Order: sequence, then structure tokens, then C-alpha cells
Amino acid sequence: MPTLSTLPTPAILIDRVKLAANIRDMQATCDTHGIELRPHMKTHKMVAVARQQLAAGARGLTCAKLGEAEAMLPSGVRAIFVAHSLVDPGQAPRIAALADRLDDLRVALTSEAHLEPLIRLAAAAGRKLSVMMAIDTGLGREGVRDQPTAMSLAARLAGNRHLVLRGLYCHEGHFYGISREELKTQVTAMLDRLDQIRRSIDPALAFWPGCSVTARLVAELGAGRVQAIRPGAYVFGDLSLSQTTGVMPAAAVAAHVLATVVDRPEPGLALIDAGSKTFSSDRTPANIFGQVNDGRDISVVRVNEEHGYLRGADVDALRIGERLQIVPAHICTVINLASQVTVTDGHDAVDAWPVEARGLTQ
Repeated sequence: MPTLSTLPTPAILIDRVKLAANIRDMQATCDTHGIELRPHMKTHKMVAVARQQLAAGARGLTCAKLGEAEAMLPSGVRAIFVAHSLVDPGQAPRIAALADRLDDLRVALTSEAHLEPLIRLAAAAGRKLSVMMAIDTGLGREGVRDQPTAMSLAARLAGNRHLVLRGLYCHEGHFYGISREELKTQVTAMLDRLDQIRRSIDPALAFWPGCSVTARLVAELGAGRVQAIRPGAYVFGDLSLSQTTGVMPAAAVAAHVLATVVDRPEPGLALIDAGSKTFSSDRTPANIFGQVNDGRDISVVRVNEEHGYLRGADVDALRIGERLQIVPAHICTVINLASQVTVTDGHDAVDAWPVEARGLTQ
């Protein structure tokens, strides 16, 4: 293995000790409160990480697309929830093949408009599919908007030959914008509302919220009402979790972009060899794409495809050729842009893992 001083850049570094600790700690939180962990693999997209999650006690995986689910089969996973609106009849053979290789395959039902296309897809697959109904909790994306609609949709599912309702789910991604002081109140209100919807349909239905920002609070406050949580970004962390929301210590962040300073074109500005093809276009509310992890005031404030623009009080002390470890604003999109990651232990590179589900958006 190359050392961190000889590794070609830009590169994605994964600290194996911190990764293992993050996996272990979230699993312990779930175990303490009697809740299953069904993590979303759209963050890591790697069989090696899925294996660690399953070995630690995760009961299954959540995926966004069929390609992701197929890529995770070598991990040994036996239960997968595809949390996306599946409608293409051409996907029927893939759904049937997944169902045949798993003990538990669940798919999403995301609205009244989605029901008939999903029924046709299940019929084409020749399998009776287990369904999790999406409930919108404020993000304004997929999900039933109110209790009467949820009840109506559940009634339409009752006795259906192709679909069976197994539970409710939500993605409370809008909580990234809620202050830390309000988070507990908002999570409590969300759980109360969703529990009311569930009881109006069938108290025995499972309920699976999913968001790394709320995961620990949901596990704590939802004990006895929530059956599983589906966080994703917790395995690696990023600025959104460690800085914007503060639900993760900065010291626990396990993923960094290793980049090289390649130019100092003017005072107060340095350029690195990592741009939007490494960081993506995702930013923090302060318009930061990334921040160095050693405490210096140096941030990635702009990106082109192959360049990152560094500014901050400590930028002028940088040397051309210097290597920086940078915490990205949003780790999920960073991993999806990489074909492999370098696993580190301290200052040593110890392994390289392929990102098997990279770019699998179908």
C-alpha cells in the first residue's frame, strides 16, 4: 500500500477505527432501546461496510435503487428495503430475482398516484410484494400528506393480490435545518403524529423512520413505538452532522478527502486538485464544500470540476505540494463519485475498498 504521502490525490480516506466505532455505537443505541437497525447503504455503497454493519447486528439494509440492492447481495444481506418509487415494468425481472434471493424484500408505496403503477409492477414480477407506505413529515417530497389519505390507501391495499402493507416509513431530512434546541420537540411531535396514523390503520404495522440527524433521538423517544431506524451518513459523518447539526463529534468523522495544494495564484487563495468531481456541488448552509480537519481556518469555498478554492485566515501559510485532509459538506455524494476508497489506520494506508454501488442510479 502507498503511504498517505505518496497516495495519488484526490483520494477518499476512511479511518477504519472510527468507522468501526460509529457502526458499533449506533448498533448499541438501537439494541439498548429494542429497535432494529436497517441502515441506508446509499452513503457507503460498499460491500465491506455492509458486512461490518450486518456483523454488528443490523437486521437488513435500506437501498434507494435496485442496482444498489443487487450490488449489496455479496455482503450476505437477507433483508432489503428499496425506499424509492418503483414504477418501470422493465424492472419486474430484477425485482423477482431479488425476492428469490432474500428472506425479506420490501418496496415503497409513496402516494395514491403511485399505487396502480406499483400494482402493475408487482403483477409483472409475479411476486406478492411487501410494502412500506411513505408518510411525509415535512420534507415535501414523497409520502402521504395526511391521515385520511393514509387510511384510504391502506384500505385499497387490504386484500390486494399483489401487495401487502407491512408498515410505514418516513425520511425526516428537513430536520437538517432545525436548530439543536428544537430537535427533540420536533421529533416528539413527529413520532406522535405517525403513531396516530399507524393506530388509525393497524397498530401492529411496523414504523421505520430514517435520518442520521434524528436517529439517536428517535431510538430513545420511540422505544416501544418505532420498530427500526434507517440512518445512513452516521457511518462516516461529514460537516452536516458534525458542524451544521452537531449530532456527531468532529473527532468521530471517519471520512476525509485527501487533496494536494497545487497553486497559490494570489494572496488569500490556494487551489487544490479536488473539485466538483470529488466534492460534488453540495454545500453547508454557510456555502462551504469542505473544511480541513486539523483546526486551521481553511475552507473549500468554491469548486470547478478539477479545482477547489481554499480561503481562510490560514491559507497564506499553505505550501504548494502540501496535503490536506478535508471534511466534506455531504459525504454521500462524495462516496458516489469515487471508484474506491483508501482505508487508513492512523497515518498508514492499510487497504483499498471498491465502491461497488458507485453510480448505480437505476
